[in-house]
Amino acid sequence: MDKEHCFGFVGRRIVVADTYRYDVGAAAAQTFCREIDAVIIEIDKLPDFAFCVFAYARSVLVVKDVTHGSDRNACLFCNISHRDFLAHDNQIIQLKQKKINTKMNIQAIYHRPESNYCFATDGKTIVLRIRFAKGEQICKLSVLYNTKYHIAQQQFKQKMQLIASDTQFDYYKATLRLGDPRLAYLFYFEYDNKPYYFCEDGLVSTYNFNLAYFNSFQFAYINDDDVIQNVGWLNNAVFYQIFVDRFCCSDKAIGIKSKINAEWDELPTPTSFYGGNLDGITEKLDYINGLGATAIYLTPIFKSKSNHKYDTIDFYCIDESFGDKESLKRLVEKAHEKGMRVVLDAVFNHVSHDFARFKDVVKKGKKSKYFDWFVIDGEKIRQDPPNYACFGDCEYMPKLNTCNKEVQNYLVDVMLYWMKECDVDGWRLDVSDEISHGFWRKVREAVKSQKSDSALIGENWHNSESFLRGDQFDSIMNYALTKRMMDFWVDESIDEKQLADRLNSLYMRYSDVTNNMMFNLLDSHDTARFFTKVNKDRNRLLCAIATLVFLPGSFNLYYGTDILLEGEYDPDCRRTFDFSKLQEKDIIDFQISLKEVLKLKRQPAIKNGKLKIYSKNNAVVIERASKEQVLRLIVRRKKKIVIGAKPLTEYNKKEDGNADFFVIEGEIL
Repeated sequence: MDKEHCFGFVGRRIVVADTYRYDVGAAAAQTFCREIDAVIIEIDKLPDFAFCVFAYARSVLVVKDVTHGSDRNACLFCNISHRDFLAHDNQIIQLKQKKINTKMNIQAIYHRPESNYCFATDGKTIVLRIRFAKGEQICKLSVLYNTKYHIAQQQFKQKMQLIASDTQFDYYKATLRLGDPRLAYLFYFEYDNKPYYFCEDGLVSTYNFNLAYFNSFQFAYINDDDVIQNVGWLNNAVFYQIFVDRFCCSDKAIGIKSKINAEWDELPTPTSFYGGNLDGITEKLDYINGLGATAIYLTPIFKSKSNHKYDTIDFYCIDESFGDKESLKRLVEKAHEKGMRVVLDAVFNHVSHDFARFKDVVKKGKKSKYFDWFVIDGEKIRQDPPNYACFGDCEYMPKLNTCNKEVQNYLVDVMLYWMKECDVDGWRLDVSDEISHGFWRKVREAVKSQKSDSALIGENWHNSESFLRGDQFDSIMNYALTKRMMDFWVDESIDEKQLADRLNSLYMRYSDVTNNMMFNLLDSHDTARFFTKVNKDRNRLLCAIATLVFLPGSFNLYYGTDILLEGEYDPDCRRTFDFSKLQEKDIIDFQISLKEVLKLKRQPAIKNGKLKIYSKNNAVVIERASKEQVLRLIVRRKKKIVIGAKPLTEYNKKEDGNADFFVIEGEIL
């Protein structure tokens, strides 16, 4: 700012004084253009300041010598038209912006470009969402749009549709098919018979399209990298998750069995080894596929001293108790022959304290060339208490420094090695939210270059929008959905209406593309088994499974759920699979219904249909609609507990009003 410019700022008022320089107004606008009450500009000739924009100012006072016709130029200082100005003796013009006086909940209105409220599905298609307070009586809601270069001259208009409601908000959506990938837009609606616009300036009662390049929303250009790529097979996959040590022990396996220290039917402890292996899984592929599974997710299989293998010693070696590289190759090849995918567990947040590079640091301290591979406070390793970052409080699992370029390259090479050697189809990423975003971007670029439809599934338990923008993960383990199922079916802390609200809120977190790839689960190796938490109620379990199958994304069936295996939290949730139970009548009956429910994932409406969730007549309704069909799942919870599985057809009878039930409406193709 040169000496000829003078700014005064008192409270929420700005005073700008200048004698002749033309740029003072623009400079002031850039500096003070947000949330101010008043602007006073002392100038000689107002037209020189025509493009200064004080968008939020409630009033702009222009003093000194004002030339004839300046009122029209002065309108550019605010979001008000020149007819609302007060001219005084050709010396002072005072511009007063109309204060919006309405009962509308303005604070609830929300939209943000290039987010889950604005995302591209291809090079010329944009999906827009906007949020209002629940029940707000708005009318004629539409989006006004064009390219950012032409919106001043012409605005296209598209109506927005109400797509979801939760406890606090209503959500509206429009899909724009563009002829030009450069988008500028704002929202128009009426409330209490008065017009309103919503733009980057917030809510205004009038809008000057000549200044749209300042304050319209924009998706400046849809670059290829801006489009979230859909991994199509994830849209309706049925995963079968296997804790390898506990599923099946093949007598033909090459793996070392000297670690086995427990009988197959014994309850597990943190140190139990049972002898399950990769060849055992290969032998049971027909069974897994027969359930309706289209993918297998294996917990870690690389060299480790533990039974869970989450403390890796060597990423390039299959643990000898599970087999070897050829064992994995056989499993993947046989799975692919049956149309099934195989996803491995990548544990890159931490390693075992027996990991060779960590042992080198323990020995040499800062002189080790691997010192910076870890996060260490000091010149050398101290283990009691540890002076290095760990997974949780586990000193035997030191954390890797994934911001280190050498570490990044090493781990990326690990992934590519197994993809090239064994043709694996993707990775579940352990403790992924504690690892650097930069590393995951590097992982995605490398993995997708090797196999474009490979899956990257993060173990993020909470809101993960920052990981799901198309540059890192395809999906996450949807534990937020698990929690909603627990609230409704286990704790009964919410009713059907609240469940519908919470599901809608969850599905507004992410883009439609991301929702369609979500890894949905009721339980896993890290939680108590859902069957146990619902007090071994098979009907309730099936109702919960049907709910997740109907929702967008894949469904994960944790091994043993198919034989009603019980289990509290780890290690109890990791019991062995008893194949003799497949001969029991109640398991046979349960699996008849289970297979029918899982088969629904093949339906067109379930795979890629539009989603609508609401409550009606004390039930939750999940509606999926595609060009081919419309299907509805109606789910209700009642107090009466009914032990024993019913055939799926029985669930579609509404006579039993006292039990949990679900009804499927629509034609099954």
